[in-house]
Amino acid sequence: MIPVLGHFIFILQVYFADEFSLHRALYILTVLAATYPLFRLHLNQHNEPRQPRETAWLRSISAVLASAFSAENEHPYFPPEAEDLAPRLSEHVCTDLAQLYTLLGMDDNSTPLFPAPHTILCTSRLHCIMCAPDGHPPALSRHGKQQQVTLLNNDFRWVRAQLFVAYCVKCRAEYYPDRITYQLENSSYGRVQRLECDATYLRVSKSGVWMHRRLASAQENAILKFHSGWSNFAEWLSDTVGARPRITTRQSHRLYLEHFSRRLIVSHKLDEAFTVPAHSSSQILAETVRDTIGHNGGVISGAMEHGCTNCTHLKRYTSDLVGEGTGVVDGSEPNVAENGGPAPEIIQTPPGLVAHPTHQERAPGTGRGYTRMAVMDLKTINHKICAVSTCIGPLVNFKNGRFCRDHLEMRNICGIIPCGRPAVEGSVTCDNELHKAWHGKYLNRFSRLSFPGVQRVIRRQNHLNTNPPGQAGQAPSLHSELPELNGTPGNEVVHTFRARRSYGLQTVQWSCGCPVGWGKCYNSESSSQVLAIIDNIWALHPESKPSFLAYDDACNLLRHIVTQNPNSPWLTSTKFIVDAWHYIGHRAVDVLCRLWCNPAPTNGSQPDLIAVKVDDNGQQHTTRAFNTETAEQFNAWLGSYEAQLRQMSDINYDFAVHTLMLLYKELVEKKVAAKDQFLTEEFWDKVQGLD
Repeated sequence: MIPVLGHFIFILQVYFADEFSLHRALYILTVLAATYPLFRLHLNQHNEPRQPRETAWLRSISAVLASAFSAENEHPYFPPEAEDLAPRLSEHVCTDLAQLYTLLGMDDNSTPLFPAPHTILCTSRLHCIMCAPDGHPPALSRHGKQQQVTLLNNDFRWVRAQLFVAYCVKCRAEYYPDRITYQLENSSYGRVQRLECDATYLRVSKSGVWMHRRLASAQENAILKFHSGWSNFAEWLSDTVGARPRITTRQSHRLYLEHFSRRLIVSHKLDEAFTVPAHSSSQILAETVRDTIGHNGGVISGAMEHGCTNCTHLKRYTSDLVGEGTGVVDGSEPNVAENGGPAPEIIQTPPGLVAHPTHQERAPGTGRGYTRMAVMDLKTINHKICAVSTCIGPLVNFKNGRFCRDHLEMRNICGIIPCGRPAVEGSVTCDNELHKAWHGKYLNRFSRLSFPGVQRVIRRQNHLNTNPPGQAGQAPSLHSELPELNGTPGNEVVHTFRARRSYGLQTVQWSCGCPVGWGKCYNSESSSQVLAIIDNIWALHPESKPSFLAYDDACNLLRHIVTQNPNSPWLTSTKFIVDAWHYIGHRAVDVLCRLWCNPAPTNGSQPDLIAVKVDDNGQQHTTRAFNTETAEQFNAWLGSYEAQLRQMSDINYDFAVHTLMLLYKELVEKKVAAKDQFLTEEFWDKVQGLD
């Protein structure tokens, strides 16, 4: 630090002592330090063959310094000294740039000693990475003139910045601070862009507004810790900065998309392959990322490779239970008779499933192996879809629209199904008076059915139902039924007066809580839809299928799989069990559920689900080996974002779910690392039978 300070004083004496005040000299030096990235690009281009001595990068540095030398108008507290010397002094400094940067201790790894009033936004690359790698990639040249932009820096302050764009003279690729745009070969699609995933600055508006990546990290923390949305984060940030211009919700949303697009494609290892149309809108960027990593569902990157002591255990056998003294293991079935009466009718297992699970024994000379449990559950967080009952397409207009693009022509047809007559202009029904009256009742019901209105009705009913002491009062109730239409009950009338909603979000986690994947149920939580979701999650990872899958309706899911495909790979790779909470309410007369889906069978048929623990008094107790309720816990966490997700379009909904899954996975892995619960080499030695 002392040598650099001595060089700093030397520069002040040599260049500025006679012409400028100390205040002005310090200002110019900060601008000089900020131009070092441009000097790197100048040196790199200058070292190429047949390059001019004065590149466009050097001229840019000279222009920036000349502005700093003559900054009286922008900084009135500077005295009007040496105004006519600005061109000569800036040229003098540019002549000795290499020596000045050396004296200031500037290099590729250095950090500025002081904040710069001028911020230079330019690419961190020196050569073109889009040209063929077999040859020497050309150095980057300057593209056009510098642009004056507005930057919200890492100190949460608005500053003016100079934007410089580099380009390759060979392939015409343009290098921005946060992206690279180029022309696809043999394509008429136009220019595309590749995101710079380690960019320090992100453009959040086409009008020239940029933000430091630190603000995106602050937004990520606000989403994770305070469940913040784009709008309230913009309000908070504007109030924190406290200066004009205020941050808009659109800019906050763009910051969110730019930051998490990079986070998602890096986590999926697609940062070198992902492209999006150049200078794309927020919707196109979100849609392209969504379509790349998973449309209407997907797999969380790295989840298949996850393993910890909470979700992955050594394989256990029936002999282990016997050796631990857990009781007699005879494989007998429990009695299903109630109160000593006759046994109710038994629901037998479907054809294709053996009558009873067999005891598991370790084959001689084989490794012990391991087991892993996944947990699945549905959360009723949904988004709007087309009003047509047989369609699941997204809306064209998510603000107040009703139809997808395929059914957009139904806007001009009466909303009562199956009327089919043209709708009156400015209305959603035809000229049938019954249809018009029913639609009026429909609007009246939904316009007045608000939370404060419901409270008023209940208070009034409580007042009217006041009875003398000792007499039971009538419980308050709210009846808001639609009238019948042509003999059809009001709640059964089919109409398209408003958009429908998807049914819910199906999530899958390992039993430690680490998310694995997700999908959507559109009409109901049917076994066929659930099976399609888990098929999609493990389609590319069949070797990572769990040994056990806990689900609140596992018995019906297993029955569906056996009935539809007795040779399904799921029947040999995974055992479906009902989670412990919901198993309490399942029928004991269902043989399939009782024998195959029991989360903790005591007959020794599933030794992997039973663990033996010793309490503080030295007493042995049998417990469940896995936590089957992690999906419920994760869905409770997701519930904090339900109000935001329900108002999103299908594109933003999918993007946000991918983002939340990524954040939750990182939270779980941090907890696992803090408790040192990752699998060790000793564990894998036991798996392979080396213990």
